[in-house]
Amino acid sequence: MSTIYNKVKRFLDKYRMIDRDDLVAVGVSGGADSVCLLHLLCLLREEADFRMLVVHVDHGVRADSAEDASYVEALCEKLGVPFYLRKVDMDGYAAVHKLSSEEAGRVLRYTAFEEVLREQSKEGQSCKIAVAHNCNDRAETMLFHMFRGSGIRGLASIRPVNGAVIRPLLCLERKEIEEYLALNGLRYCHDSTNEEDSYTRNRIRHHILPYAEKEICTSAITHMGELAEILSETECYLEGQTRRLYTIYVKENTDGQEHNADKQPGETVSLCIDKGLLVEDPVLYKRVLLTCLERLTPYRKDITGRHIASLVQLLEKDGSKEIRLPYGIRAYKEYDRLYLGRDTKETAEPVKSGKPEGASAVHRMTSREVVSDSCQVYEIVPPMEIRLPEEGRFSFHLIEKGAGILQKEQNIPQNRYTKWFDYDKITTSLLLRKRQPGDYLTIDAAMHTKSVKQYMINEKIPKMRRDSMHLLADGSHVLWIPGYRISQKYKVEENTERILEVRLEGGSDGGTNRSVVE
Repeated sequence: MSTIYNKVKRFLDKYRMIDRDDLVAVGVSGGADSVCLLHLLCLLREEADFRMLVVHVDHGVRADSAEDASYVEALCEKLGVPFYLRKVDMDGYAAVHKLSSEEAGRVLRYTAFEEVLREQSKEGQSCKIAVAHNCNDRAETMLFHMFRGSGIRGLASIRPVNGAVIRPLLCLERKEIEEYLALNGLRYCHDSTNEEDSYTRNRIRHHILPYAEKEICTSAITHMGELAEILSETECYLEGQTRRLYTIYVKENTDGQEHNADKQPGETVSLCIDKGLLVEDPVLYKRVLLTCLERLTPYRKDITGRHIASLVQLLEKDGSKEIRLPYGIRAYKEYDRLYLGRDTKETAEPVKSGKPEGASAVHRMTSREVVSDSCQVYEIVPPMEIRLPEEGRFSFHLIEKGAGILQKEQNIPQNRYTKWFDYDKITTSLLLRKRQPGDYLTIDAAMHTKSVKQYMINEKIPKMRRDSMHLLADGSHVLWIPGYRISQKYKVEENTERILEVRLEGGSDGGTNRSVVE
């Protein structure tokens, strides 16, 4: 008993699983593993000084599940640990969400743990979820992933610590757990579903691992646990290198804002990947591409090595190409960049090409109105603000010329996303709109012009971006391509009386935190 207790204590300390004053929710099914975990944590609690509670989840599958819940509740009362029962419909959830029973059960269990912790924790308290995976589970998971063609992360199998989830028994084999229970006279429940071969993991447990230990190596499970530790350390190192390269080569646009690799998966709208990524080692650039796909997908399981290979080929090719990937992901190449995004549909009809006709083609707003919709054309009457999905917030203000406002242009903002224009040079309605045929810029003091289309091509602005970005225009004469240049004609001069200040914040091309000078 003392040997097993000390082994688990050293394992807890090695991975710093529990700190003083933590609240630990222990998942206890009533089986051998979870009863052992509960008993050991009750002993460890006396030294580590943390709070405990038990969560028992009834999956609604077995007729005798109520007996398991009653046993766990009685055991908790004996050990002085608060008990919480949660009943769920595992099979119903699996059918609705198109998951396997195993996956559905896992989702529902962790949801239950988190709900109880939210209800019982104090504000600011650190919370942990303790589950009873052991060394045999780790070996089973390693083989399961290996047979399915997993990479290092899958072969590293179950981690001792994964966020708030801790696994104190991962250092013990199942035979050690059964020995501990026998020595302490602890009874436990038997789950009949664990004896069935309908689950893949059960077939590995009942047939493959016993054969390996009997016919190949008596310490096979222990050695697989040691290998998992080595692979886990390797994976941690590679993850760090992947994050480093991701921040160098990948630009994210998430919910209208740029973000880095710390953003949660599933929130990203689009990604831009620089072809320079391919100068890195293949091990790392493939991992970066996998990370990119993970940012756009709700699940990783449908992403395979074949999809990564397709992205590599797309990056390597010259010219513009496009492929389709799972979850509606579109990958296309323009110039030296690879773009990834999920298909989206506009919620309003775009304004037809050419000059808008009539009031219905223009979105007219009152002073200071903030807009967040898919309308294509906005009439600007400062002061006002316009917020556009994925582009950011445009703000428009008039500045009346006063003493000292212009001193040899030294006060004119040089920020790439804040611009001044001579308001009195505007001859028609000032519009914020998408590009149209015939749009042009004045490019120099001699009033030479260039078409907006040609300028965008020269600047290598991707076609999808050209079609989606809003421009500031006076008729067909474009004052500003946000993030790029302004028209020479509308520049502020010494005799300017009224100044239009335009500021763009956030979005894929905006941000007052930038200071790139044209």
